[in-house]
Amino acid sequence: MTELDHVARIQQAWARERPDLDVTPQGVIGRLHRLAGELTEQLTVVYRRYGLGEGEFDVLATLRRAGEPFERAPGELAAHTMVTTGAMTKRIDRLERGGLVTRRPSQTDGRGRVVALTPAGRDLIDQAFAEHMRNERRLLDLLTPEQAGQLESLLTTWLACFESPLPTPDAAD
Repeated sequence: MTELDHVARIQQAWARERPDLDVTPQGVIGRLHRLAGELTEQLTVVYRRYGLGEGEFDVLATLRRAGEPFERAPGELAAHTMVTTGAMTKRIDRLERGGLVTRRPSQTDGRGRVVALTPAGRDLIDQAFAEHMRNERRLLDLLTPEQAGQLESLLTTWLACFESPLPTPDAAD
């Protein structure tokens, strides 16, 4: 007898209890949900090594990939990280207390503020991101290159059903 994974056991039980319902979507959605939890756990191990939570890592990475001078307005940070401005304020407060970011008045908006990486913040995110990429490579290497390519293509197609693509910076003609 073949061993059933957790999701297959749940599907089997529902099929027995509610044979009138199609439980096949659980095969994909349930496994993605469980995989997302496992991946998050595996990824946050690296963040914690650097004294960061997932949110702080996200803020530092967003500032770092913004390029010189490694700064953004808090509202831009919230949009790039998909959190509320209130949650962003708490993250920025923690990072500022840790000496990883600074806040200053905006030069273009008299009422606005700008959040910038400090040299210590840049060093930390550069180290953490390099380890993060090694960790993601380790996780993806559990699949063959062909499987990883197929999965990326499928997920890209599916995610496009929920997200509107952003224009590329050079396509703004």
